[in-house]
Parts: sequence; C-alpha cells; structure tokens
Amino acid sequence: MTRQVFLIRAINVGGAKLPMAELREIAADLGATDIATHIASGNLLAAPPDTPEQFARALESAIQERYGFYREVIGRTAAQLRDAVAAYPFVVDEEKFAHIYFLTGTPTADASHALVDKDFGDDELAVIGADLHIRYANGVAGTKLTAPVIARTLGVQGTGRNLRTVRTLITLVE
Repeated sequence: MTRQVFLIRAINVGGAKLPMAELREIAADLGATDIATHIASGNLLAAPPDTPEQFARALESAIQERYGFYREVIGRTAAQLRDAVAAYPFVVDEEKFAHIYFLTGTPTADASHALVDKDFGDDELAVIGADLHIRYANGVAGTKLTAPVIARTLGVQGTGRNLRTVRTLITLVE
C-alpha cells in the first residue's frame, strides 16, 4: 500500500493522552509500514496493510482498547490533501488562521447550508465535499465555531489542521 495520512481527532487535548511513540507502535502492531508521526496532535503517516478504511477502523478500536477513549481516525491520500489545499476558498493572510477540517464523511447539502448560514462573526467557512474550510478571523481560541457545533450541525465528526500543517503532511507523505 501507498503511504497515507491518518488524522486522529482530539488527541492530546482534554485528557485524551496518546504519546506519538505509542501511536507508531500501535500502527506497527496493526501491520502498517513506513510509519511516522508529525507533532503530537494525532498525525500518523503510514502504509496500511489493507484498505485505508479498514486500517482507520482498526486503529480506532486499538486506541479505544488500549486507552479507554474513542477517537475517529480520518484517512487522506497525498492527492486528497493537495486537492483540499487547492480548493481552499479564502484569502490566506496568516496560515495559522486558515484551517481545513477533515470530516469523517460528506455532509448533506442541507446540513452544509445550515452550518454555513450560522453566524460566526467574521469567521468564514465553506463545506467542499468531505472537508470544511475555515478562515478564523481571530484564531481558534475565541471562535464560536467549535467541534461540537460542527459535528452537531453537519452530522459528521472531523478534525482540523492549519494549512501549514497540511502542507507539511503532504511533503512528509510524498
């Protein structure tokens, strides 16, 4: 299999501790090869032993069994990450305010419109396929566009990365 990126939602925040060395160990135990991690926020690069979807589900189960908490794992190829960056629809003044929120599935058109139509002040957002593109006006810390609001409105979970991190992941996976 080709090396891919597996993004784990909400790792090393809110008490969900998962050391990256242990994540690499779990991936190897599941049969993945060419394994690496990038920063301690749940970015795993690996060539899965089977389909990316099967590996992601196995990784979710292994994390839950070992640590007692469930976190979604979202797989993306280098091409999917490049396409997401290319589709980013907003002006990028500062990469730390420009995020792509990778979703576990494609939300319905109605759910996408419901989220985009909500008032989040000067934050800008657009749902493109299975990705939510966000330009935070003043950063993530002060926004009302939170993970629970996104999940509740779109009906799917996800995990966000800023454009700098996404670009680095593309370089690393290639």
